[in-house]
Amino acid sequence: MFSLLFAALLASAPAATDCHVGAYRLADGQSLDIAPSDEGTLRWRRIDGASGQLHRDHDDSWKSTFGWTDRPDGKEVVFTDCAKGDLTFGGIAARRIPLEVHDTVFTGEGGTRLVGRLMLPPGSGKVPIVVLVHGSEHDSARTWDFMQRQFPAEGVGAFVYDKRGTGDSAGEYTQDYSVLANDAVAAMNEARKLAGDRAGRVGFRGGSQGGWVAPLAATRTRADFVIVGYGLAISPLEEDREAVAFQLKLKGYDQSVIDKAWELSDAIGLILSSGLTQGFDQLDAARAKYGKEPWYEDVRGDFSYLVLPLSDADIREKGKAYMFHTPWHYDSMAVLRKLHTPQLWMLGGLDIDAPSGETLRRLTSLQADGLPITTVVFPKAEHGMTEFETDAKGERVSTRYSEGYMRMAVDYAKGALHPPYGEGRITSPAKPSL
Repeated sequence: MFSLLFAALLASAPAATDCHVGAYRLADGQSLDIAPSDEGTLRWRRIDGASGQLHRDHDDSWKSTFGWTDRPDGKEVVFTDCAKGDLTFGGIAARRIPLEVHDTVFTGEGGTRLVGRLMLPPGSGKVPIVVLVHGSEHDSARTWDFMQRQFPAEGVGAFVYDKRGTGDSAGEYTQDYSVLANDAVAAMNEARKLAGDRAGRVGFRGGSQGGWVAPLAATRTRADFVIVGYGLAISPLEEDREAVAFQLKLKGYDQSVIDKAWELSDAIGLILSSGLTQGFDQLDAARAKYGKEPWYEDVRGDFSYLVLPLSDADIREKGKAYMFHTPWHYDSMAVLRKLHTPQLWMLGGLDIDAPSGETLRRLTSLQADGLPITTVVFPKAEHGMTEFETDAKGERVSTRYSEGYMRMAVDYAKGALHPPYGEGRITSPAKPSL
């Protein structure tokens, strides 16, 4: 997850803010989301997980490419009247869904000014509401989190906010989970206040790093449920070790190689967790010992691969920009053991950034202890719950979201699961959690 932050800091595309972006209802009853994407493009998403990037063809006609590839998929979106919210998708007419939108400013921990938005389905009846707690990204969730529209398009309200130090919110960017959890509590309070009588069940949904923050926030306020997407029940340092091991196993290396690679990962972890004051001698010794081994270039991890090529001097200098008060030894299990709020954990079976194996084992132990935790593993999914193909360079290129992923989150928020959810392998708690 730390590596995703580095990527976000290196490049963040400007967002489209025109009339194209929105949630739409197709004539066949299905929902369609049109979201900003890379500069000059848009992205469509269906609730079943299908997605493509839209490239302007001419006027208001846009051609689609398959998933995140550059291959045409034969689909076309035509905005027949963008101002009114009319379009056709693959020849099927659609109309923008008139979501109820409440923009707001509220106060987080320490009086920090946070900017958020509540989006509700049309109507006046009670609806469940999901407070979206995003991950380590440095960008604006109000701009980029498409779930703020996908949930209400399916009958579930969503509260989205720019976390401190991002978007239009004030404060300094941090990865202090306690501070972020208190901000999430404030966001939930604001969502309930804005929704008023329309608020039904209200819970958190945390993605990636938000999988540490959302459960912690739920121990500090009344939450009816918690949804975790591709999060972890291990610490950030353990995440890197697990990622190093999982990725080397995928390349065919055995445990003897993994044990050696862990010497590198542990040294880097010590450097980061000590605030760049310790671990350099250990890293130098491990690099000298293994630098010419055939597996050395295959060591990735969540953040190890970013540090390995750097000299000690570069680590000390460049590392200063990434000291975000991350709780490197965070004890997830201590939080989860005392959390009796129903939880849904959605994990990717092929996640190389946050491998799910040890997290699933730990969650299974909590289920055995009677805690209200439901797990689902989507076997072909990586981080972000996307499926992928591998290109000529051996790099993963996402093609779609796993079928059932978004639908299951919607159903859980509503309070009743209706499996199956694609190929998701569901393990329910010993006692019903909804």
